Amino acid sequence: MAYPQGQQFQAGSSAVPSSQVEISVSCRSLRDCDMLSKSDPMVVVFCKDSKSDQYYEFGRSEVIQDNLNPDFVKKFVMNYFFEESQKLKFEVYDVDAKTARLDAHDFIGRIEVSLGEIVGSPNGVMKRPLKGPVAKNGDIIIRAEEMSNCKEIITLQFKANKLDKKDFFGKSDPYLEFQRSNEDGSFTVVHRTEVIKNSLNPTWQPFTVPVKTLCNGDHARVIKVVCNDWNSDGSVDLIGEFTTTISEISRGPGSSNQYGLINPKKKEKKKKYVDSGQVYLMSNKIEYQHTFLDYIQTGTQMNFTVAIDFTASNGNPSNPSSLHYLNPYGSPNQYSAAIMAVGEIIQDYDSDKLFPALGFGARMSDNNVYHDFALNFNPNDPQCQGIKGVLDAYYHSLKNVQLYGPTNFSPVINRVAGFAAQQQDGSNYHVLLIITDGVITDMEQTKNAIVQASRLPMSIIIVGVGDADFEAMNILDGDDVRVSSNGQYADRDIVQFVPFRDFIRNGTSMLTSQAALAKEVLAEIPDQFLQYMKKKGVKPRTRTTAPPM
Repeated sequence: MAYPQGQQFQAGSSAVPSSQVEISVSCRSLRDCDMLSKSDPMVVVFCKDSKSDQYYEFGRSEVIQDNLNPDFVKKFVMNYFFEESQKLKFEVYDVDAKTARLDAHDFIGRIEVSLGEIVGSPNGVMKRPLKGPVAKNGDIIIRAEEMSNCKEIITLQFKANKLDKKDFFGKSDPYLEFQRSNEDGSFTVVHRTEVIKNSLNPTWQPFTVPVKTLCNGDHARVIKVVCNDWNSDGSVDLIGEFTTTISEISRGPGSSNQYGLINPKKKEKKKKYVDSGQVYLMSNKIEYQHTFLDYIQTGTQMNFTVAIDFTASNGNPSNPSSLHYLNPYGSPNQYSAAIMAVGEIIQDYDSDKLFPALGFGARMSDNNVYHDFALNFNPNDPQCQGIKGVLDAYYHSLKNVQLYGPTNFSPVINRVAGFAAQQQDGSNYHVLLIITDGVITDMEQTKNAIVQASRLPMSIIIVGVGDADFEAMNILDGDDVRVSSNGQYADRDIVQFVPFRDFIRNGTSMLTSQAALAKEVLAEIPDQFLQYMKKKGVKPRTRTTAPPM
């Protein structure tokens, strides 16, 4: 991923990972607002603040004189976060005076769109008609391109022999520290290996870092490697150091990548000093690091499925205390809010906007309990048109089923795993949103389903609603311990669990709570997506030539 300017490595700080995208704007067949000449267009970009739900101005293009088909030179660079619904507004004006006041100019037209819709368009190019005072105001063409000078990653492994002994009662506890050179001649620490305890001949584990982390993409840029002895009090003793470059490392193991560790103080004091040990490159591999946007912009579709808990513990839907209660005059219930929060972001990456919607734990008119039924009651085609269609099916189903139980997750997980198993070539990736009010009753079956699903192109988001004790749910969220079943471990962490109550605060609007929820539950999806693609060796498709503007 690319990082914003000023967001380089800084020890002891934090930085939110994102991609930077550059927005380019063109217009075609703009409405002519001038009597004796053509319009003098300018585009203004606005971003919506999720907290206030208000737009603020992000930037303006230059003014192009007498042109109804402008290609603006000014670019708009912004951070792209998959997990956020980044609403944008583009307004086009005919500039009539030398003033910054927009009301002094002729308004031509506008569109409102999310950044996700733009980057999710084929090749990152979107063309839309402008909405304005008349029927035909012209078209706007928006292009998003990820900014990254270097998308290479490098995997390295080193070992050392005959290091200096630094500990009085032992040997040394060595680790390697990699430092990137700066333009002013200083160095910045960018990576540290693990510490090998009590060894003068350590072999460190392989590690993978972006090439730009080590040298900002410049293969000839100097990298300093420092070997330190770790001490339990937090202090370090220098064993020695050397310098190299990615160009040198690219030659691979051999004499050119055997380095003597030099301790400047020891070298100055001892005339016969040679070195403080030898470091050897054991292996190296440089690969192109594909990004989430590489796949999305070359056609990978994100498929969204909803599964809703219809167990009796939710309470009678006709009772205002029920989690399924539909208030005709107030905010949506937590089920509806969760569907909208996550679905409105995911839908930008699905071209057909058809979303399967499932339910579990309900009893039907035949007195049978179903743990995997279509909310639209069409078992052969559970898809709904858009997020509104999902919500309509949910509301309709509440009037036609009886809340019952138990709370079983494995049937809906296996159902979506079946969808995902049909296409494992990188063309589709599935996200299952499970919304529930309680602890599941088929934990072992669910763990097994997750282990099997971890090998498929899918992720699972679980949102807990209400005030139940969700402690057991953390077993499924494999951030710390990978989910296992019958001795088999999940290939990767594909589950993210959050309780909705963590995002609901007194005085906080439901819109704000929804935005915070979406940001939390979707933040891990791009990494889970890339882990699958890398594990399966799936590369992005070849970009097609963009159609003429």
